[in-house]
Amino acid sequence: MLTRVKHLVWDWNGTLLDDLKLVVDATNVCLATVGGPVITAEDHRRDFRRPILDYYAHVLARPVDEVEFQLLDDAFHDAYRLGMADVQLAPDALQAIGHWSGTQSLLSMFFHDELLIEVERHGLGAHLVRVDGLPGTVGGHRKVAYLERHLQALQLDPADVVLIGDSVDDGEAATSLGASCVLYAGGFTDVSLLKATGLPVASTLLEAVKLAA
Repeated sequence: MLTRVKHLVWDWNGTLLDDLKLVVDATNVCLATVGGPVITAEDHRRDFRRPILDYYAHVLARPVDEVEFQLLDDAFHDAYRLGMADVQLAPDALQAIGHWSGTQSLLSMFFHDELLIEVERHGLGAHLVRVDGLPGTVGGHRKVAYLERHLQALQLDPADVVLIGDSVDDGEAATSLGASCVLYAGGFTDVSLLKATGLPVASTLLEAVKLAA
């Protein structure tokens, strides 16, 4: 059966970038600033959600307001930046990118200017027709509005697009706009939660691209 899908949108953190350990370490640094618990990678994969303010409230078992979230977010990113230089792409990221025959872009919820530097450092710029990161200085929001703007900038019909990401939020963003989505089980989210979405789930990025195609 013929498919309309011709453009692939990649997620960054936890998908192309294999940064789960650094994210967990940085989360523990920021939680420690408010006397929070120590989390494991398994805890993170089970509990992580967007908006991230809700995730912190869940982990801390109490409300978190916008002021405290800003402080936690700043502490997280300060710690994250200290380890960025040591983080590598997922083992099959380059192979997966090379396997896609259509156009590709990147949409990340990481800060835009820093994202551009990292994309070039990992040698991905030539493969991507557009790279969009988070504007401003605080993030943690859901992805759907950013994906909508990303596709509008590319002048793409969502029906022509598939998103590969590692979170339930990625799936919700894509499907709410009418795009397709393949979820990657090697990132930030427990595979059981990904499968519960009813979307296709891949254990490798190469498998994700094959499913997307």
